[in-house]
Amino acid sequence: MFENVKLLVVGAGFSGSVIAERIANVLNESVLVIDSKLHVGGNSYSETDSASGIECHRYGSHIFHTSSESVWNYIRRFTEFNSYQHKVLTTYQGHVYQMPINLKTVNDYYGLNLKPWEAQEFIRKEAEMAGISEVRNLEEKAISLIGEKLYTAFIRGYTKKQWERDPKELPAEIITRLPVRSNYNANYFQDPYQGIPLDGYGALFRNLLNHPKIEVRLGVNFFEIRDQIPSACTVIYTGMVDQFFDYCHGPLDWRSLRFEWETKDLSDWQGTAVMNYADEEIPYTRIHEFKHYHPERKAVFESDKTVICREYSQTYTPGKEAYYPVNNAENNRKYEKYQAMAKAMPHVILAGRLANYRYWDMDQAINNSLCLFEQIKKDLENGK
Repeated sequence: MFENVKLLVVGAGFSGSVIAERIANVLNESVLVIDSKLHVGGNSYSETDSASGIECHRYGSHIFHTSSESVWNYIRRFTEFNSYQHKVLTTYQGHVYQMPINLKTVNDYYGLNLKPWEAQEFIRKEAEMAGISEVRNLEEKAISLIGEKLYTAFIRGYTKKQWERDPKELPAEIITRLPVRSNYNANYFQDPYQGIPLDGYGALFRNLLNHPKIEVRLGVNFFEIRDQIPSACTVIYTGMVDQFFDYCHGPLDWRSLRFEWETKDLSDWQGTAVMNYADEEIPYTRIHEFKHYHPERKAVFESDKTVICREYSQTYTPGKEAYYPVNNAENNRKYEKYQAMAKAMPHVILAGRLANYRYWDMDQAINNSLCLFEQIKKDLENGK
């Protein structure tokens, strides 16, 4: 079943699919792609909900954005994008504010009408009032940047839910900076290239993998067929790096998510694609409403049904989906040991977020795979 496989890609998300597409189209080499899921696309997958006709992102909202013209030009070979520009709102104590914190957020929260230069000075004084001279944790880092009141309203509760820890127990490096805008710019991303695939992410991945040299096998667990892979086969692995090495240096810490779905007989539930919830007492971190990603689908957008999804953060345990690495010093030391092991294996290539223990946006994952492909191409051309 696998005895003649020379190139195996483990995982059909962006990282694996891009490398497979390049191998097939540029090198004209056969490549097998396997995934334990029953669909391509990994956690970026979307599909049309049969009851409402709404394109739903099955693992939380995915908005494509990039500053890389080369990545943008590459991915547009496989899909057109709409002109969606992402905006995020957050609810705190029954009031709705814009995020990231901008001039309107500050004015609404404090009941002021500050001008940009006044807001900058106001936040600086708020931060100084805390009197933090030495930053020891996430909470102190955030307060030193924006002051205690804005931190308490918009950062503390959300962060505690996201990490299931008091921010005092989290390292300061998690928040290296907090974007605070002194104007009314409400766009969440500042990248010049943004949008949602017109036909959805599912269609995008099917286009990426649509090549006679690419074979896709779904519902295949790599660890159950690992002993069937020929020793000379090059394995491009996009899964959890600690699992690949049987946790020999100890398991890495990951964050997972849980989703709660609901269909409403309404044309619009919350008026925006994503609403964050900053109050600690509200158990979910945000609610997604997916029809807002495709206003160009007018019949569906104006219909009297909508799909919402509540997102809950939770600790990863075996059997759940790993979403975010916990990049503290201890975990990064473990990862370096796994990375060194991979470098000593000439037929193993670590690709993507989980294998590199990094939180990358979709464009970063694509760029990583394009760079890795160039190395694969060089190695194959040199007969390695």
